[in-house]
Amino acid sequence: MSEDEFEVEAVGIEISSQPIELYKILKLADVVSGGGEAKQAISQGYVGVNGEQELRKRRKIYDGDLITFNGEFYLVICEQSPQDSPQQLPEQPAAMSREQKAPTKPAKSKVDKKKPSTGRKPIRF
Repeated sequence: MSEDEFEVEAVGIEISSQPIELYKILKLADVVSGGGEAKQAISQGYVGVNGEQELRKRRKIYDGDLITFNGEFYLVICEQSPQDSPQQLPEQPAAMSREQKAPTKPAKSKVDKKKPSTGRKPIRF
């Protein structure tokens, strides 16, 4: 081991897909009672990722990341490859030139003659 390396015992947190948001890891590890508590702990600086304090609640966490919270270490384990790239969308047809486009007529607008809404709904008893 080099001077920069050290050994710690960590609890393995298995996830089914990656990335996963940091606050969700704390919920999966069952170290907080809910998402709100997890987000608060992160924003107050009680959580670290890979040896550095982390304040972003939705930081993306991947396989092999080491989370620290309350003096404990949690190692993220995932067999699936990261799915960061956006879904492939079907190819869009090439843009038509002005000459190829069909002529369009101006849209007719209809005026709504109802009374303006006050934003309130009647309540029936």
